[in-house]
Amino acid sequence: MKNYQDNFAHDNLPNQDLHPDCAFLDLQQFQHPEMLNCVEKLLDNHIKEGRGNNICIRTFTETWTYQDLFEKANQIAHVLVDDLGLKSGNRVLIRSANNPMMVACWFAILKAGGIVVATMPLLRSKELTTIIDCAEISHAFCDSDLSEEMNLVSSKFLKKISFFRNGDLEKLMRFKPKTFNNFHSKSDSVALIGFTSGTTGLPKMTAHYHKDILNICEAFPNYSLQPTENDIFIGSPPLGFTFGLGGLVLFPMYFGASTFLIEKPSPDLLLKAIEEYKITICFTAPTAWRIITTKVNDFDISSLRKCISAGETLPLKVWQDWFDATGLKIIDGIGATEMLHIFISSNDSTMKPGATGKAITGYEAKVIDSKGNEVPRNQIGRLAVKGITGCKYLKREEKQIEYVQKGWNITGDIFRQDEDDYFWFVARGDDMIISSGYNIAAIEVESVLLTHSAILECAVVGLPDDERGMLVCAYIILKENAKATDEMKLAIQHWFKQVAAPYKYPRAIHFVEELPKTETGKIQRFKLKNNYI
Repeated sequence: MKNYQDNFAHDNLPNQDLHPDCAFLDLQQFQHPEMLNCVEKLLDNHIKEGRGNNICIRTFTETWTYQDLFEKANQIAHVLVDDLGLKSGNRVLIRSANNPMMVACWFAILKAGGIVVATMPLLRSKELTTIIDCAEISHAFCDSDLSEEMNLVSSKFLKKISFFRNGDLEKLMRFKPKTFNNFHSKSDSVALIGFTSGTTGLPKMTAHYHKDILNICEAFPNYSLQPTENDIFIGSPPLGFTFGLGGLVLFPMYFGASTFLIEKPSPDLLLKAIEEYKITICFTAPTAWRIITTKVNDFDISSLRKCISAGETLPLKVWQDWFDATGLKIIDGIGATEMLHIFISSNDSTMKPGATGKAITGYEAKVIDSKGNEVPRNQIGRLAVKGITGCKYLKREEKQIEYVQKGWNITGDIFRQDEDDYFWFVARGDDMIISSGYNIAAIEVESVLLTHSAILECAVVGLPDDERGMLVCAYIILKENAKATDEMKLAIQHWFKQVAAPYKYPRAIHFVEELPKTETGKIQRFKLKNNYI
């Protein structure tokens, strides 16, 4: 339903018959009134209910209460409407590392009736221009530390850039009222647009409503985390990534808890903060959990009670090593920008080590064949999911038809489901290696390699081969670079054939000092396939 002055987002939603099915909407926690601005539940209600003095955001140098965030968000909302000429429904880009002012801008945009487009700090001007042109973005907020690339953007749609932290935004905020009458959004008004992988050419924009934002706060946290207002959240994913937005802003604030933000997170800084600030819940990627495990004995992490991994599948060895070192179980999960957040996961009482988990409250999932039929248990196939959130691509009907089939979201992941309803990750659809007629999952080869005592990290891809069709190729980081010899390659290959099916062994091995990764820690295998080395 439209109620914006600028209806770009709603006019470019897919036709209703191409929307995914929304299951479980009869559950009370997913019922919403027609008029809904999600900011009221996430922020404003804490002030109304007397929690304004509770700590909301911490960093190593700052502490903001809920009252602080509320007032700054209101002042920024006034700037948007009074000084920058924002019309309801305009898209507003945020370019920043994880910090309190980025969060204040995020809330201010929704308060003023705008639509948030948060981006990753490492994007360059060409990528930013593509995003701005694609979403016809009219306004941008940018951290002054990231101004160089922002100033290189050239787009006919962008009317105004405001810089914060020693920029013009604070000057404009200075004399603005600390209260604001929130825009009266509808529950199915678009609140944010997330860009999926690929920011050159024509990237995919996926839209999410105000009710979607509150729905994910009722789903995964209650299923897996059981948060209270005493919890302190931390993590490494950027807020421009929906995994980070949920884990570091939406979930803690929905429950009146607090969050600890680090602009350039590293395993050492995460562990330092956990020790010094008694962090209780941590979100990060499998690669980070692997490194943290090697350092954890140097820190006191006794306050930590929940550990969450997402972004890519969690190898069993990483899970086991962390459990052996700490006694804590890492909660694995799979989500997608198209689905907004995690939809398959587990909790302490339902966990099977190595399995991703079960469909959480609010979602259904199944494994299907190429025709959309559910396959028997323990057979591999494509993952299909539906529930309280779903894919809504803007201006990309051909991609919507690919992703949403018969009401189900087809994520592009290959899974199997066992007799107990647990889902087990096999591969990304494009990470299946077909070699000499064998189907080989790259992640399966990686999981075996990671058990080798000399290997620190690895990534496996399939490369074209005239004889076999595809060749299993491993890029390996050794714990000791001095051992990167041809003899070591042969030793690893021989060892692999002793511990796993010989047809899966990596016929090509490259020793490297680093692997290409996204800001969220996900290995960019496409770069390895495209001659990264």
